[in-house]
Amino acid sequence: MAEKLYKIISKVMNINIEEINDESSPTSISNWTSFNGYVLLDELETNFDVKFSIDEAMDVKNVSDIKRHLQNHGVNFND
Repeated sequence: MAEKLYKIISKVMNINIEEINDESSPTSISNWTSFNGYVLLDELETNFDVKFSIDEAMDVKNVSDIKRHLQNHGVNFND
């Protein structure tokens, strides 16, 4: 599942998947603008069939946070 997540981030942020890790964030990815953050949120909700609360969306500071919230919605990253 992590690869699927990284592919989505790569597509939305227009960067190579190799540049993405759990610590990737708006400070390390220049294309991670507020607009692309909303696009990413929409892509994540669509691709993982989840719905994030406003609090969850505002809590995301890096990829690790995204994983944590997806796991809270039942997405398994241990496969």
